[in-house]
Amino acid sequence: MAFQDDPKTLVSTQWLAQHLKDPDLRVLDASWYLPGAGRDAKAEFASGHIPGTRFFDIDTIADTSSNLPHMAPTPEMFVARLRAMGVGDGHQVVVYDGSGVFSAARVWWTFRLMGKTDVAVLDGGYPKWRTEGRLVENQPLPPRDRHLTVSRQAHLVKNVTQVAHAAKLARAQIIDARSAARFKGDAPEPRAGLRSGHIPGSKNVPFTSLLNSDGTMKPVAELAAVFAAAGVDLTRPAITTCGSGVTAAIVSLALERLGHRDHALYDGSWAEWGMYDDLAVERG
Repeated sequence: MAFQDDPKTLVSTQWLAQHLKDPDLRVLDASWYLPGAGRDAKAEFASGHIPGTRFFDIDTIADTSSNLPHMAPTPEMFVARLRAMGVGDGHQVVVYDGSGVFSAARVWWTFRLMGKTDVAVLDGGYPKWRTEGRLVENQPLPPRDRHLTVSRQAHLVKNVTQVAHAAKLARAQIIDARSAARFKGDAPEPRAGLRSGHIPGSKNVPFTSLLNSDGTMKPVAELAAVFAAAGVDLTRPAITTCGSGVTAAIVSLALERLGHRDHALYDGSWAEWGMYDDLAVERG
C-alpha cells in the first residue's frame, strides 16, 4: 500500500511543502541526541531549519523537578511554553528532528498526552527535507502568543508502579524499543549506574526495526509484520518503554499507524526501572 499522509500521525515532506504557508500550520524542530552523539541540536537549528520552524527542547519543556531525564511537563508548563512559541488552539502541528524519525515522536506523544491530536511527525525528518533540496532558513521567528487549552489524557502515560503491576499480572504487553543487545543485557546502558536487562515479560521491538534505511517509517503492512515477529498481539493493551521515554514514542507512533489505540508510554522507562534494585530484571 502506498504511503498515506495522516495529519494525526505521520506526513510526508511533500505534504509539508504543500502546506508550509498555511496560516494555521505550526512546525516544530524537536531534535535531541543521545549523550555522546557529539551533536548540538540547538546549534544545528540555529544554522538551518525548515522555514517557519520553532525549536522544541524536550529537556526544558519537561518536569525539571524530577531526577529522571525529560519527564513529561505539567499541563501548565506545556501551555506557557507553547503559547510563547505561538502554538495554540486550531493549529495543525508538524514535528521533525535531525535524525529522521526519532525524538519528534516523543513530542508527538507529548501533544497527545495534553489532549492535542492535530499533530504529526514529519516522515524522514530534516535529513529527508535537505536531501530533496527543499528550502531552509536560519532566521529566528519573533515571539507571539496564541491561546492554548489542554486536557491531560492520563491513560496515555504510566508510572513505575503501574508498569510493575502490569508486568506482574500480565495486564498489558510491555514493548521495549531499545536495541536487542541492551534488552538482553549484553550491552551496557549509556547512563551510568543502571542495571542491564529488561522488564520481566516484555517484548523487544527495537525502534530501528520500524524504520527504513532513509529514516522514514515502514509501511503499515511491514510494521504489522515486525510486531508479529516480536510476538506482540495487537489486540491487547500495550505499554511502550525504552531508555528514557524517547524512542518508546516511536513504537507508540507505529501502533497508532496500525490503528492500535489502547497503548500508553512508560515515562520513566529504563532510566527509572534500571535504577531500583527491588524491581525485577530479566536478561537474555
